[in-house]
Amino acid sequence: MRRAAVITSSDSGYAGEREDMSAPVICEILEKAGYQITYKILLPDERGMLSREMARLADENIADLILTTGGTGFSPRDCMPEATMDICERQVPGIPEAMRAYSMQITKRAMLSRQAAGIRKQALIINLPGSPKAVRECLEYILPELEHGLDILQGTAHNCART
Repeated sequence: MRRAAVITSSDSGYAGEREDMSAPVICEILEKAGYQITYKILLPDERGMLSREMARLADENIADLILTTGGTGFSPRDCMPEATMDICERQVPGIPEAMRAYSMQITKRAMLSRQAAGIRKQALIINLPGSPKAVRECLEYILPELEHGLDILQGTAHNCART
């Protein structure tokens, strides 16, 4: 069974002023796909705090897949992509590119999203948008393809070109 962790980045959510509506959507989709949610947390838009939490989850092998929601927009406090890239050993630009391309078919505002994705140790980290609707659209679109990448990352499958 695949293990997943979910991190929400939201100052207002952390302060108790706004309900986190996106993390429950992520958990619902993942659990339906057979993932075990091993960790879930809501943090403020603090780059260092977000980076440390993602690094800890990867370094302590708490999750195979770390999904974040929020903090990917243009607000001065939005820092999730930067926090993610601070700790990733390798970037995976195709995942956010695919999410943006797919989302552009739904709304042109998808071009304003700043998601990032990368690998640390044997964990794949992906930034999802902040809205529940966009989270559902993006995660349902990419999730089937992530299986192969996670298998390769964890050494349970071989690259496509290998015979």
